[in-house]
Amino acid sequence: MKEINQIGLITGGGDCPGLNSVIRAVTKSAILNYGLEVIGFLDGFKGLVEDNYIQLDLRRVSGISHIGGTILGTTNRDNPFNYYTDIAGQPQSSDQSERAMNNMRNLGLDGLIVIGGDGSLHIANQFAQKGVKVVGVPKTIDNDLAATDVTFGFNTAVDTASDALDKLHTTAESHHRVMILEVMGRYAGWIALHAGLSGSADVILIPEIPYNIDAVVAKITQRYRQGKKFSIIVVAEGAAPENGEMVVQNLVPTSHDPIRLGGIGQKVAEEIGGRLSQIEIRVTVLGHLQRGGSPIPYDRILATRYGVAAVDALMAGKYGTMVSLRGNEIINVPIVEAIKDLRKVDPNGSMIRVARSVGVSFGDR
Repeated sequence: MKEINQIGLITGGGDCPGLNSVIRAVTKSAILNYGLEVIGFLDGFKGLVEDNYIQLDLRRVSGISHIGGTILGTTNRDNPFNYYTDIAGQPQSSDQSERAMNNMRNLGLDGLIVIGGDGSLHIANQFAQKGVKVVGVPKTIDNDLAATDVTFGFNTAVDTASDALDKLHTTAESHHRVMILEVMGRYAGWIALHAGLSGSADVILIPEIPYNIDAVVAKITQRYRQGKKFSIIVVAEGAAPENGEMVVQNLVPTSHDPIRLGGIGQKVAEEIGGRLSQIEIRVTVLGHLQRGGSPIPYDRILATRYGVAAVDALMAGKYGTMVSLRGNEIINVPIVEAIKDLRKVDPNGSMIRVARSVGVSFGDR
């Protein structure tokens, strides 16, 4: 008898282009290569706790690879180890991990694949410590997971942001304005850096390099003196001024990461406007457009590779690991290594040097 006959699949955390490609790859690989049954839990770890799931088969995953989002649903709340329920109108938390474990046992699950970012993989690691045969798949548009070169969804988000910058360029130049685009990324500046370089931004502000607003103003002023009467600024949501704090939009206490960033674009606009009152400034917050839509081919392919590799890892007994892209190869790394630290932009790295070489300001000099 095979050690593994039936596996579970969860998509956790924020949605991301390419999730359906992983679901399709896991399901098809599990069925076609190993003859397994696949259970998909609905709405992330909530489905695992509430025993809410669907059977995944070849028909159900047919034709979903190009579709954004996840057919299973997801949530960035509902941690089984700190599970919130409403009692008399007040959120109360409790450890429901044993309830989730019982559901897996009752379903006869022999393994679990968790597709998620930092928060979801923390939960996956906790289940691994309780004896669940877990394999993780790295998912986040922020590209901030350690132990992998690229997370799927990131390049689609960069593509969306780059397209927005292309459009902002034409209106900025026509009206001689400063256009500010605020992008996601949490505490890492990968989306801002890649999109800014791709979209010919003049200023890129990222969390890893605290900015000085006078340096930003100096860059805009320099461009005007050169006859360039418009400027494009890309701001990562986690960017912050020297000796200053990130702008927090709101707090969600029931989430693994309760801080919701947002508003730095408007703050930068107000700071610039206070020094250059003669220049018109407009702010665009790209927001959840970066999460939606069809994944670009790169992410569909990477997600498919990850899905197949995750099933192979389970069948090979590589439990407690995450599939990872290193160069052109998919390998397995311990989940604990992947969640140990956030992967951030190196302020002295090659991408920063390239950007500075073509005149991009990071607001620090």
